[in-house]
Amino acid sequence: MLQATTPFRQQIVTDPGTIDAAAWNALLARQHAPTPFMRAEYLVALHASGSAVPETGWAPRFMLLWDDDELAAACPLYVKAHSYGEYVFDWAWANAYAEHGLRYYPKALVAVPFTPVPGSRLLARDAAARAALVRALRGWCAQHKLSSLHVLFGDDEDVAACAASDHMPRHQVQFHWKNQHPVTPSAFADFEDFLAALTQDKRKKIRQERRKVAAAGVTFRSARGAAITPADWAFFYRCYERTYLEHGNEPYLTPAFFEAMARDLAGHWVLFIAERAGQPIACSLIAVSAEPAGAGGQNDSEIVAYGRYWGALERVDCLHFEACYYQPIDWCIRHGVARFEGGAQGEHKMARALLPVATTSCHWLAHPAFADAVARFLAREDQGMERYLHDLQERSPLRHASDDA
Repeated sequence: MLQATTPFRQQIVTDPGTIDAAAWNALLARQHAPTPFMRAEYLVALHASGSAVPETGWAPRFMLLWDDDELAAACPLYVKAHSYGEYVFDWAWANAYAEHGLRYYPKALVAVPFTPVPGSRLLARDAAARAALVRALRGWCAQHKLSSLHVLFGDDEDVAACAASDHMPRHQVQFHWKNQHPVTPSAFADFEDFLAALTQDKRKKIRQERRKVAAAGVTFRSARGAAITPADWAFFYRCYERTYLEHGNEPYLTPAFFEAMARDLAGHWVLFIAERAGQPIACSLIAVSAEPAGAGGQNDSEIVAYGRYWGALERVDCLHFEACYYQPIDWCIRHGVARFEGGAQGEHKMARALLPVATTSCHWLAHPAFADAVARFLAREDQGMERYLHDLQERSPLRHASDDA
């Protein structure tokens, strides 16, 4: 429990479906970097669908702090029996614990399962409530003798609150596309305007790749929100599932999860379907940060898009690039979307003008000696990450004002 001096009442919830969704979403809307993946509907669907549940190694222990009847702070908290589905890799830490006869698992995790999208994680009405939430998390971990606490892909306010409580930051790199001309502050007029902003070799490569897909007789259609039919969702899952099975893994997300997305959060999804000879052969699914403007949401110019999933039933040269990058970028330009986040890893994304961006996660280890060893490791890793980012930035595919067209 919290110290007696706190004004907040602590609640631990093992079933996210019992949380007041309106109160949770209202608190999320007040944050610095809200995303649809932190909405109650998304988190509940992960649990109710059997995707993120104790049986798959994700035991929900959502933490809520109440000030009388007001939800003052909250976060999705999981007790983890492994490190799968996190995209911040700490397997070496777990192995080091095991080599010394110590248990790294179970550990505590503040994150959105299977979703490496940066954004607000420690929802709070103000800085004081956020600090109280971090203290409550640490106290709860100590009470239950957990090895560690990890806050993944948080925003700046999350990182600051964790740093004030001696959490160790860890940086990674993602690749994001911005709808902004590198010379002028204006958005791109169309896909050709975007291509003109690239260096000649990158521009030529993209055109070659798109011609290969077109020459193979592949065309695309897109659907957003309610326009994504049940048949479209069913085809998407066939593609999504095959991608995992081809790599020897079961998919993280069940069909019931996407059924919930179609039912409860349809306006946050855009599906691109590749067709050949009138038959669908591949697709990619992206999320958007707001409902369509016509549905009472934000203007498209304020929307961020997030690359999420893809799969194919047939092999076509360069189809992955077309489905996952060129079609979404073209859609973002036509809808005035400000940013397209391409997801975790993949330097190949730079050739498609998705540029490197640092993300931050925060870590606390209960064992003093291991905490010290990890701190030294992270200091070395951070130096390497800075050099890596600098090297990537030097290889920007964007033209400078002085470059020839």
